[in-house]
Amino acid sequence: MVLTGCSQCIKYTLFFLNFMFWLAGGVILVLALWLRSDSQISNLLMVQFEGSQAPGTFYISVYILIAVGAVMMFVGFLGCYGAIQESQCLLGTFFTCLVILFACEVAAAIWGFISRDTISDELINFYDAAYMKSVDPVETPTRQAASKVLLAFHGTLECCGKGDYNELFLAVRSTLCPKKPVDLLASQSCHMKLRDLFTEKLHVIGLAALIIALIMVFEMIFTMVLCCAIRNATPAH
Repeated sequence: MVLTGCSQCIKYTLFFLNFMFWLAGGVILVLALWLRSDSQISNLLMVQFEGSQAPGTFYISVYILIAVGAVMMFVGFLGCYGAIQESQCLLGTFFTCLVILFACEVAAAIWGFISRDTISDELINFYDAAYMKSVDPVETPTRQAASKVLLAFHGTLECCGKGDYNELFLAVRSTLCPKKPVDLLASQSCHMKLRDLFTEKLHVIGLAALIIALIMVFEMIFTMVLCCAIRNATPAH
């Protein structure tokens, strides 16, 4: 069976959209792998203090993105093949997968909006715990470990302190912020730097998700139209 006219135009339009969807899956996969290997984030999340490691919520989200990118590439290929073969079965399977993916994306967007500050808040709490130990006037192994954590944060983010500049921190700032200027007020708060670090990446992910959602909506529409065209063009027995 070969579609003609407008139906054929819809067929190749759907193939193009599916190819774009397949590429988008590849972009999501690459983006997730980039986030996983980002040096700034890796340096912070690999830090350990008092036997516990920095919160890994961010990496859990990244692994979910990797899985989503791989599934999108598979579904995109399925849609391309179904459109070219003019197969109602393949297109129906593709449409079902698309609806499930779209629902998951909406759910993920809602979850991401609600918990958008969770990752930075967890790291800020981890930083503050080390901060409190590092300003202890008594030299202890715990203070030494806390100082190493703060040095990792300060060196990676190019910040110093959390903005309160209390006397205890001012007394040890030269050892905790060796690369910063003498005037501590000229340096940025690590709280602000941590929030900016994840906010920038959230914007990139949000923009990619919006573009993919638009592609998915058009794909669902064209898939339904093409399935109807194929059914109408099929000879009755």
